[in-house]
Amino acid sequence: MKYLELINKINVAIGKFFSWSLLIMVITTFVIVILRYLFNIGFIWMQELVRYLYASVFMLCAAYTLANDEHVRVDIFYSKMENKHKTIVNMIGALIFLFPVCLCILYYSYTYVINSWIQLEGSLEERGLHAVYLLKTFIWAFAIMLVLQSTYIVLQGCLKLFRKYHQ
Repeated sequence: MKYLELINKINVAIGKFFSWSLLIMVITTFVIVILRYLFNIGFIWMQELVRYLYASVFMLCAAYTLANDEHVRVDIFYSKMENKHKTIVNMIGALIFLFPVCLCILYYSYTYVINSWIQLEGSLEERGLHAVYLLKTFIWAFAIMLVLQSTYIVLQGCLKLFRKYHQ
């Protein structure tokens, strides 16, 4: 039980930390626009930084969104269900959809990420950010964090259902 809560707490902490990337991304984009249109100055590294920040928000906050049950879903039937049925739907969704997709992402991105690390892949631009290998590692972090959060959802759901039937 402690490990389950630890998974959830870690994903929430990582999500909260990287959600600040949105603010940094907005400020950086604002500075890019001001520099470009008022002073005719452009920095490739700043433009790439926005891309890195966006990737961090999208990939490293996905498990946080799932932990808060705020992900996108078709809510036609789900909103009218009892909590027990919502728990079952969440468990089935994690087992049938989320686990397989994340495992496929890990499997098919393996050589992509490893090759990037072997080469210490950098930007195609001379003055860009030379940490593409870190950016590609977000793919693994995304999948691993979602697998862990899915594990939390399934096991927590089992505990909830087990308690309901045995009370």
